[in-house]
Formats: sequence, C-alpha cells, structure tokens
Amino acid sequence: MSNHELDAFLKARIDSLRDAGTLRPHLPLLTGAQGAKAVINGNSVVNLASNNYLGIATHPKLVQAAIDALQKFGAGSGAVRTIIGTMELHEELERRLARFKGSEATLVFQSGFTANAGVLGVILAEGDLVISDQLNHASIIDGIRLTKADRAVYKHCDMDDLQRVLKEKRAGHAKALIVTDGVFSMDGDIAPLPDILRLAKEFDAATMVDDAHGSGVLGDHGRGTVSHFGIPHDQWDITMGTLSKAVGVLGGYVASSSDLRTVMEHDARPFLFSTSHPPAVTAAAIAAIDLMDSDEGQVLIDKMWENTRYFKAGLTALGFDTGISKTPITPVIIGDEAKAIQFSDALFANGVFATAIVFPTVARGRARVRTIVTAGHEKHDLDQALSAFEKTGKSLSVI
Repeated sequence: MSNHELDAFLKARIDSLRDAGTLRPHLPLLTGAQGAKAVINGNSVVNLASNNYLGIATHPKLVQAAIDALQKFGAGSGAVRTIIGTMELHEELERRLARFKGSEATLVFQSGFTANAGVLGVILAEGDLVISDQLNHASIIDGIRLTKADRAVYKHCDMDDLQRVLKEKRAGHAKALIVTDGVFSMDGDIAPLPDILRLAKEFDAATMVDDAHGSGVLGDHGRGTVSHFGIPHDQWDITMGTLSKAVGVLGGYVASSSDLRTVMEHDARPFLFSTSHPPAVTAAAIAAIDLMDSDEGQVLIDKMWENTRYFKAGLTALGFDTGISKTPITPVIIGDEAKAIQFSDALFANGVFATAIVFPTVARGRARVRTIVTAGHEKHDLDQALSAFEKTGKSLSVI
C-alpha cells in the first residue's frame, strides 16, 4: 500500500464514520480519580460508564499497597517473566488468585485480552474444534482466529443450537473446547454454565469461561460465574478473569490446572513476550483480592446489587427497553446508531456520562447507551441519573 493509498483509505474511513453520525471528535478525558462522580471533559457528571464495579480503584488499602511496593521494589519489573521479571509479588498474587478462585493454579497476563489470546493459542491446534457463543467478546474471537483449530459458532445462549453444533462437528476432532463469556458485556445477561457443562460432558469437550464481567460481581464474595451457579471448580476447566474491572487495577489471569499453567509458561506468546506487571500494580491487585474476600468486600458487593436493582427498576418505570440484563450492566436500547450517540451526548449535557455503543460492537439496529452501576453510587446519584434519562428520553421521543 503506497502512502497515497493509505491516506485515501484513512480519509474514506473517517468520512464513512462522519456520514453515519458515529465519528468521535475526541476520546473522553477523565480529570482526577475514577469514581461514581467524575470530571469528564471538564464537566462534573454522574459516571455510569466505569467498570469499577465495587468502587475500589481508589480504595485506601489498594493505594497504600501500591505506594509501599513502589518504594520497596521500584517503578518497574525490568523483564519478561521467563527471564528475570518474576518477582515474589507476582507469585504471591497468583497464589492468592488460585485460592480465591478455587483452582489448582493461576497465571497472570498483562490484560484480559492477552489472557484469552494466550490460553486459546496454547490449547487449540490444527485438528481441534472450538465452539464459541455468538456474542462472545472480541478477545475470544481474535484469540480463536490466531489458532489453526476448526471453529463453530452457536446462537447466543441457545443450548439447543450448541447441542446441534456438537452433534454435527464434534466427531473427527482430537480436542473440543466450548468457550463463552460468563457475563456478556453489551447485554448484561449470564451464560447458562450448568447447561454448557452438561453438554460438554456428554460430548467430551472442555469448558472455558471469560469471567471478566462476572469476577467481583457474581458468586461468593465475587468469585465469579462458576461460583454463582455452584459448580465445583474441579468440574469447570478454564476461567479467564481480569484485574482491570471489579478488582480495580490492571491485568488478566487464567485460573486452571497446574498442568495448563506449566504449558502456558512455556508456550503462551503474550506471556513470553511481555514485560511483567510493575510492583505497584501487582501489590494493589493483591490488596484488592484480600479486600474482596473480606466482610467489607461482601458489603460492597451487596451495595452494588442494591444500587443495580434500584436503577433498573427506575429505568423500567420510565418506559425504557433494558433488554435481557441480569447484572449491573444495563443497556438502554435505542436502535438507531446516530440517535444513540445523540442520546449519549444529551445525557452528558444533563450531567450523566453513559456511552453509546454502536455497530460493529453490537448488531445494526441494536445501538444502545450502556450503563454500569457500581457500589460507589449513592441513591441521590442514581436519582439524578434517572432524571436525566427521563428528560433526554422524552426530548428525543425514546419514551
């Protein structure tokens, strides 16, 4: 591609975004801390866009743990894990995570995205089969694309269709893996893990769940979707989670058998070729796991759910379509892409930040404003947000 061709391609893409009404003039700019109330683009607003589910990104225990590690160990780790980038803190975090998740072992990656790419790349080879939910996260889709395994997609959370795919395609493949989000990030619904596990056993397939939006939200003390359904952890094969959402810090991890951890240490390319987490990040993540596993952590989880029920009920009473959400992720379905962006902009003018989600992140005609309620919100914040939704919905003829 010549420079001229590249310039023409970029201009055409920007023009297409502008014509569709989906071109962002700039990225939202956060000034100060990530909280339930935040200063975004210079305006103080109710923040309904953060993944900081438990509000602990600014918790004093996490902040102090980061400061202490920074002073003791320095700013960076200096290498990849397999050379000299594995510090005592990294192994301590992985031990804490394994205990928290009830798994034999865990391995931490730089992000949830790289965790999915890392584990899928390790376990799937030519001659294998991977079966993916239609609405799985982009990191799962891209991770699968990097493998040579045969692939199939089943209709979203449709167990009859998953059974059909298994019947048609399982035979003739060495290994089979069923992979699903635990909580789906755009609709807020929960995958039926017990039914997936039943079919996996019937057809001799392994199971994997991306629990990025389930960890810290569902299950005992936020242990995730597997815990939520009461599935023994030794019955579910692989769980991916993040340290970047409810945990309030940064990174991803895979909870699995000790054997899988060993293989990932040797073969997972994102792990092999990325510098390990800085000490401050690692220490803050340890503090977060300890906090979540305490009485204080359960209080925060309970408050998050109380706020979630309150806000969902308010949106429903106003007449908004909130889809099939069962979690703090609550979409307000608008439909038209340009109108969803207009709705988000009007909300911001009325003191609420909630982002528009449009194609290709969601299907055409299913654009929405996605909201996430956290433990950090107070009732008056949610009342302010509901008032803004009512005003905006009426002015744009959505309700």
